[in-house]
Formats: sequence, structure tokens, C-alpha cells
Amino acid sequence: MTIIQLEYAISLATYKSFVSAAEKSFVTQPTLSLQIQKLEEELGVKIFDRSRHPIEITPMGKVIIDQVRKTLEEFERIQELIQQQQNVLSGTFRLAVIPTVAPNILPSLLENYSKSYPDIRLDVNEMETHRIITALRNNEIDAGLLSTPLEEKDIKEYPLFYEPFVAYFRQDDKKLEKRLIEAEDVELDRIWLLNEGHCMRNQIIDLCSEQVERLQAKRPYRYESSNVETLRRMVDKNGGMTILPELSITEFDEDRIANVRYFIEPEPVREISLVTNQHFVHFSILQSLMDEILKLLPEKMRVQKKNRKVLRIQSARL
Repeated sequence: MTIIQLEYAISLATYKSFVSAAEKSFVTQPTLSLQIQKLEEELGVKIFDRSRHPIEITPMGKVIIDQVRKTLEEFERIQELIQQQQNVLSGTFRLAVIPTVAPNILPSLLENYSKSYPDIRLDVNEMETHRIITALRNNEIDAGLLSTPLEEKDIKEYPLFYEPFVAYFRQDDKKLEKRLIEAEDVELDRIWLLNEGHCMRNQIIDLCSEQVERLQAKRPYRYESSNVETLRRMVDKNGGMTILPELSITEFDEDRIANVRYFIEPEPVREISLVTNQHFVHFSILQSLMDEILKLLPEKMRVQKKNRKVLRIQSARL
């Protein structure tokens, strides 16, 4: 019995397909199938029922797979303890980041992190929140950087910072006559939103009103984007307004900053956290990521204050 065989068994238990399990394990299908067959022969029991499509785990197999997960977790913990004692971080860390955070954090993070921790390879992908949660549960990634709270019982959250939301108007909008705006100043029939699937979309609806879908139906056309910068451009060309995370305006010139308005207290913010599954063990690398991310942020975002309101996500499907 080998660690590789146990890892292949977990992969097959997760994906219920030899083809998918082999692809995720970066081996050929015959190789994975042969190693699992050897594992079953050594144990003297069938772990998988290959006659079913998708493949099913046998009753005895479920007991074995549960124990294999614990065994692999302890094996990873041994590696983590060795790295802690040697005070050297190395290996590959798989990170997923939601699209509304990635452009404002990743460029500087990747550059700085590779300099500080040259022996760690960061494999980074952009994913929406529901995909990150699925990938964590399938052990496809080690951590996600996204908006919380998720309220998922098998997901652990490590809050990092609190990012304010700001309103962006076209330069001729009368709302710009006000120094600070209120949620009531957001005209829902004129707002440009992200596509469904983005947690920030529902946070904006939480800030304003659940009637936004009905009110937007009055428009002569409808456009939703997966990109915050595109929303800003839609406002500049077509009027209306949008809501942006504050980090997205850090490179605005003076003309664009003049179109931005902050909200009165309680200031709407989103909580951004690193999240892992409940079996995660690479805490030294996780801490190193936290440290490097926090270095990129203004001090005011690192602490949640009483005069702020964390907007809810509503559902982990978003």
C-alpha cells in the first residue's frame, strides 16, 4: 500500500470516473486503474463498484475512504511539521481568487510572494465563489480568497480585511453634488450590475433593494458584466451608476476620482477572507499568504470598525 495509491483512491471517490480522476491526478487512466486494483487486492475488498455509472463506492469502501482521508491528512501534517521545524517553506500551493478581488491583489502579490518565498510555487486561478467551495471540497485547491461570511459548516474562514464599496457616477450626474451619498441615492433602474454568479452582485442588492430586477426591466436594453472595469466604462458612456470595491479605484486619475462618492456611515464593506476546507494542514504557507496580502492594503482596511456594515452574500451558490 502506497501514498500514491491512497491519493488515487480519493480522486476516484471524488470524481466517480476513471477518466476524470486520472486527469486530475495527472496520470493515464490505465495507470490509475492498475494502482487502485492493486490496493483493492492488497486489502482484500472491493472499494469501488465499477458496474455502476457513475462509479459508486461500496459500503466497505466508504469506511476505507473515510480512513484514507484521515491518513493522508496526517501524512500532510508530518510534512508541515518538518517545514515548521526547518523554518523553510516549500512546495506547491493552489489558490483560487474571485474575479472582483483578483485584479487588485494578484499582480503585486505574485511578484512580492515569489521574492519572499522562492521555494513555494503558487498555482492561482480565478473562480467564482460557488466554484471555489466545490474545489475546496474536492481537494482541487488548497485555499480561496473571497468574500465572506459563507456560513458553510465544512469551510473554515480566516478574515483578512474589510473593503468599502463606493459609488461611481458619470461626470454630469446630479448625485455628484453631494459629498457623501446614502443607499437611497442608488437609483436601481439606472445601476449597472455584475452577472449572476458573482457574490458582489448580491451584496449590492443587499445594500439597495431586492426589487432591482423588476426596476431594471424598464430599460430599453440590459447589459450585465463579469468585469468591474467594464461597468465603469458603461457608466461613462451610457450614464447611470455602478458600485465598485474601493481597491478598484486606486489607479483612477483625478477626473475619474471626481466621479466617485463614498457612503455615509454605516459604511458598506465586504469582508475578504482566505478560506480552506476542514482538513487543511498547511498553516505555515497560509500564514505567509496572509502576511503578504496585508502588506498590500491600507491600514484602514485591516480592522473592522463599528461604523461599517458588512454586506451579506445571501447564498454560497453566488
